[in-house]
Formats: sequence, structure tokens, C-alpha cells
Amino acid sequence: MSEKKNLGHNTKKNFLNKPVEHIDITSFDSRDIISSMQKMSFVSRETGNAASIFNEMLKDKNCTIFLTLAGSTSAAGCMNIYKDMVKFNMVDAIVATGASIVDMDFFEGLGFKHYQGSQFQDDSELRKNYIDRIYDTYIDEDELQMCDKIICEIADKLPPKTYTSREFIYEMGRYLKDNSKKKGSLIETAFDNNVPIFCPAFTDSSAGFGLVMHQEKNPNKHITIDSIREFRELTEIKIKSKNSGLFMIGGGVPKNFIQDTVICAELLGKEVDMHKYAIQITVADSRDGACSSSTLKEASSWGKVDITKEQMVFAEATSVLPLIASDAYHKGEWKKRERKNFSKIFS
Repeated sequence: MSEKKNLGHNTKKNFLNKPVEHIDITSFDSRDIISSMQKMSFVSRETGNAASIFNEMLKDKNCTIFLTLAGSTSAAGCMNIYKDMVKFNMVDAIVATGASIVDMDFFEGLGFKHYQGSQFQDDSELRKNYIDRIYDTYIDEDELQMCDKIICEIADKLPPKTYTSREFIYEMGRYLKDNSKKKGSLIETAFDNNVPIFCPAFTDSSAGFGLVMHQEKNPNKHITIDSIREFRELTEIKIKSKNSGLFMIGGGVPKNFIQDTVICAELLGKEVDMHKYAIQITVADSRDGACSSSTLKEASSWGKVDITKEQMVFAEATSVLPLIASDAYHKGEWKKRERKNFSKIFS
């Protein structure tokens, strides 16, 4: 019997039996909770202030709102929040890790699921069952490899040339329109509403495996991803925006990528303001100087973020994001916004 089939006392079915259910911000009204938290202290007040700033962004008709995603909140139950932020016009562009978009959102759009598990499980037993673990969440590795192969299939059908991650993700959205097993993924919703998605580290995900397979199959005529051109595209959105706001989950490359558009525009000879509004939800410690955890005030010293309306929320995002997003949904400022349709400027 092969090692892969030597399952020990648990089978894959035993592990993958309780799917993660994604929270629905439209099903509950957090306005009273947020209002009460604004009168408290510590993380509660940070959360309340962040909700106020987000609603200010939504009220500001000149504000382009950028959502950045790092970490695994999509797998952990926040996937529908991000989809609804696009659906209800609370977001104009997205910058994310490849894992958030491909391994989590596209993966579920194909009909696969993430499952509740345990962070205390014997990982060697999980490996024997071909199960990957994200803290207390499980993924079927066989299904993840199917996701890799579908990325390869999408690439195989495209004209061989350079693409930005935004362009390739748009093609993923087109694929899901015809082939999704689960409607309403973030990718498909963004495709329908002309909201561009950028993944500056796109190959650090199932997309990377799929595109390597594509290039291996097509050594002379294949696609490549141009991260420099997509930086230019994202900067173009910043240049076209009268002002801008950041709603950042975690840190990492997405956070730096969107903040750097201010500097890039300046180097191109364009006069743009720093990001006027900024929220970051993170558990990272800023004392080690890590880019992921640099405070928004620190970013101001680089000329990236205005410190007038900024809020760091030092919390694990799944615990506070649903409250902030539900508050914004029920206050309804999004109903007065016009869609920016930024995907169309690159047509």
C-alpha cells in the first residue's frame, strides 16, 4: 500500500466533514454594537473608529476605495464579506495575495470547500490523508491540485503574450461565468462589476503551479505575468482618483503595493495626494520593523498615507471585520456611490 493510502485510524472523510460557512453581513445588523464599541476602549474603540472612517470613505463621492487582502480570512469564513463589498459598491479595486484569490476564492468557485478542523491535529496524519492545514482549517490537496490544473487550462487557451495578474484574473472570472459550481465568488462578482483585482505576487499560489505547468507544456509559446506593468496600471488608477482610501486586511505585499502607488505617481511627474483614509486590521507586531506591521503613521513619513483619518485595529480580522462591514452595509452610504468601473480603463 502506498504511503498516500496509509491513512492510519482516520480517513479523509473523517477530517473533511464540516465545511466552513461564510458569514453573511446582510443577515444581521451590527450598527448598535459598533455604536457601543465607539464608547469603549482598547480594540473595541479601534474597531468603532475604523467603522466610522470606512463610512466616511463611502460618503466621499470622490474617494476611490482600495481593498487589500493578505492572510487566510477568505478560507476562514470571510469570503462572502469581500464579495458583498464588491456587489454593494463598497470597493473600487482590490489588491490581494495570490492565495486569497486563487487557492481560496477561485477554489470555492470551482465547487470545492474549506473545512473546519483543529490546530492540534497530528500533521503527519493529515499529510498521509493528503490534507493541507491552515491553522484550524483543512483543504483537500487533491482538489487544490485540480485547481492548479484548471489554471493551466485557462492559460493554454489564451494567446501567448504577457499579461498582468489583473488581466489573467479577469479571464478566470470569464471562466467562472460559464463553469462555476458555486455562483457569487469574489472573482466572478468583480468580473460582473468591473472591479479590477491585482495580485502582485500572483505566482505565490495555485496560479504559480498552474502557470509553470502551462509553460512546461508550451515551451516556445506561452503566457507570462508582467508585475511591472500591473504596478503601472494600479498607479494609473491612483492618478485618476481625486482621493483614495485603503481598507487593509493584514499587511504584506498587497499593503505595500497599494501604498507605493503614491510614490510611483510622484516619480512619473504626476501630482497626487497621499491616501486620505486608511484602515488596517492586523495582529502583527510593529516593533521588529516588519513592512507588514508598519503603522499607518509610519507610512506617512514615506509620503504614502495621510494621518488625519487613519486607524490601526490590532485584532484578528475574522473577529472584527464582520462587524465593520455589516455596519457599513446597514448604514447604506454605498447606495449613493457611483461605480468607478476601473476595469474598463484598461480595455
